[in-house]
Amino acid sequence: MAANLNASRVPILNLGPITRGVCVTMCGIIGCVSRREPVVELLLRGLKRLEYRGYDSAGIAVEYPSGIRITREVGKIRRLEDAVGASPQDGTTGVGHTRWATHGKPSEANAHPHVSADGRVVVAHNGIIENYRDLRRGLESRGIVFCSETDSEVIPNLIASHDRGDFPAAVRAALAELHGSFAIAVMHHDHPGVVIGARKDSPLIVGIASDRMLLASDAAAMLEATREMVFLEDGDMAVLTAESASFSRFDGTKVLRPSVTISWDLARAEKSGFEHYMLKEIHEQPQVVSDALLGAIGSGHEVNLEQIGLSDEVLRSLDRMCIVACGTSWHAGLVTKFWLERFARISSEVDYASEFRYRDPVMDSRTGLIAISQSGETADTLAALRRAKTDFNARTLGICNVQGATIARECDGLIMTHAGPEIGVASTKAFTGQLVAGFLLSLKLAAARGTLSPHEVRRLTDQLRRVPQWIARALESADAVRDVAASVADARGFLFLGRGANYPVALEGALKLKEISYMHAEGYPAGEMKHGPIALIDEGLPVVVIATRGPVYDKVASNVEEVRARGGRVIAIVNPGDDRVSKQASAIITVPETDPLLSPMINVVPLQLLAYEVARIRGCDVDQPRNLAKSVTVE
Repeated sequence: MAANLNASRVPILNLGPITRGVCVTMCGIIGCVSRREPVVELLLRGLKRLEYRGYDSAGIAVEYPSGIRITREVGKIRRLEDAVGASPQDGTTGVGHTRWATHGKPSEANAHPHVSADGRVVVAHNGIIENYRDLRRGLESRGIVFCSETDSEVIPNLIASHDRGDFPAAVRAALAELHGSFAIAVMHHDHPGVVIGARKDSPLIVGIASDRMLLASDAAAMLEATREMVFLEDGDMAVLTAESASFSRFDGTKVLRPSVTISWDLARAEKSGFEHYMLKEIHEQPQVVSDALLGAIGSGHEVNLEQIGLSDEVLRSLDRMCIVACGTSWHAGLVTKFWLERFARISSEVDYASEFRYRDPVMDSRTGLIAISQSGETADTLAALRRAKTDFNARTLGICNVQGATIARECDGLIMTHAGPEIGVASTKAFTGQLVAGFLLSLKLAAARGTLSPHEVRRLTDQLRRVPQWIARALESADAVRDVAASVADARGFLFLGRGANYPVALEGALKLKEISYMHAEGYPAGEMKHGPIALIDEGLPVVVIATRGPVYDKVASNVEEVRARGGRVIAIVNPGDDRVSKQASAIITVPETDPLLSPMINVVPLQLLAYEVARIRGCDVDQPRNLAKSVTVE
C-alpha cells in the first residue's frame, strides 16, 4: 500500500521498530520545477527511464498548496503509477526517486524521498553517507525521531536543523557535515517552487528548458523535455526555479557551468517495437559501430580521435598501459589489451578497478591508464582513475558513453563510444562500442609509435568499416540461437570457452547468461579446461565454444574433441563452411568470417542472443534482473 504523506503533518509514518543498518543506493533521481505544467506525469516517465538504476522501490514528492505530498511504493514504477493515479496532479514542483538497495531491505519505510521529522524538508538521495551513524546519534540526542533504517534520512533532518529561513544556506551547512558520496534533490515546505541539487562522487545533471528546469541522475530521464544540459561537478550545488538555474560551490562561491547539447533522441531510449530493451540494444549494434566510426578514420586511413587529449609525443613516451574497469567493461579491456600489444607493441595489463584502488601498483608518468565505463560514473573505476592521477601522475584516457560524465571530464583524454542510452541492465551495445573505441585507440597508438606499416593500417581500417555489416549478418543467427536456447534452458549450468582475443568474449557470454537467466555459467580460456573445469563435463553440461577461424583454430578444435570424448554437449560458434568443429558439435551457430583480430565484435552477438533467449524462456526479467543496477555509483 502506498504512503501518501503530507509534509505539513507530523509524525509522517508509524513504521514500528527500526532495524539498524545502512542503505547503500545506486539509484535514480528526477526533479522538476515547471512554470505551469503539472509535473507528476513527467516525474513518473523520468523514473521509468531511470528504472535500470534501481527498482526495489520508488517514490515522488510533489508540492501542492496544502503541503508536499509524498507517495512511495515498494517494487517497480508501475506500482507507484497505480498509487498516484487517483491523486490530484496539478503540482508544478516535485522530485522522484527509484531505489536499488544492497543494505537495508526494500520497504516503504526505506523508500525515497525522505522527509525531516518536522515535515518541512524532503530529500531524494543517491550514494552513501559514511558518517550517518554519528550524525544520527547527534540528531536523536536533540529529540529527532527517525522512521527508516537508511543513511539517507539524516540529510533532511540535518538540513532542517540548520534552517534559519535561508534554504540554500541550510543545505550548504548540512553538506559541510556529510562524509561520503551523494547526489541529492531537496524541496522545502516553506520555499515553494524551488528544488536544490548537489553532488559529490555521484552524478547529477541539470536540464534547461524554456518553461521548466529539471534535475536528474541520467540524461535519458530528461530527454522528453530538453537536450540542453549542465553536468554538475563534484562540490557543485544548483538552485532551480521555473525560470532559472544558479550554480555555486558548497562554500557558496558562485560559478558558471557550461551547458552541452545531448545528441540522443528520445526514440533511442524507447523499445521501438522490441519485446525488451536488451533485444533492441543487441539489434542496434550495427548502428552503434557505424556511429562510432563517423569521422574516426580519415581519407588517408589515419585514426582521428578528436578528444584524445594526448599528443603523439606523449603517446610515444608511454612505456606501459594499465586498463581499469568493472564487469562487462573489464572484458572489453581484456580484448583491448590484445590489440594494444599486437598493434602498438606496448605492454598492457587489465585490472579490476575495485582491486586496483586498494593495491600498490607500479606506475609513474610514463604509464598510461585507460578507464572504461559505460556511464562514466562507476565508483570503483573513478576512484582508480583519481588514484592513478594523484599518486602516480599517470596519463589518463577514458572510454565512456556519456559526454560530460565524471570520468569523461577528469581524464586527460576521452574516446566516446557513441552507443546512445543503454537501458537494459545487462550491457550489450555499450560493450561493442567499447571494443570499437579500444581498437581505434590501439591503432592511434600504433601510428604514433610507428609499430604498424601504412599498408597494415589501411587493411585494418578497411576491415573495421565492414564490422557493421558483419554484425548485421551475425544477427541473422537469431533463429538458430532460439532453437539452441530451447534445448538448454533447463541445464544445470554452462561452460564458455575461447582462446586469444575471444577468451574475454567467452567470459562476457558467461556473464550475460548469469546476469539475466540466473543460471550458473563460467568462462575460461579453452587451454585451461584441462586444469580443472574438465571435471565438470558430462552430458548435462552445455559447453559453448567460440571456434571461428584464426591462428588458434586447431587448438580450439582439439579442445572441442576433448569435450566430446567426455560426453559433453558442445554448442559451437563457427564460420561458414567449417568442417571440423561442426562435426563434433551438438549444435552450431554460424557467424560471418572476419579478420580474427576483429572477430570479438561479431562473435559476442550470438552469445548475447543466447543469454537473452534462455532468460526469456525461463521467464526472467530480462531488462531488470534481480539484485543488479545499471550504473554502480557506490563502492
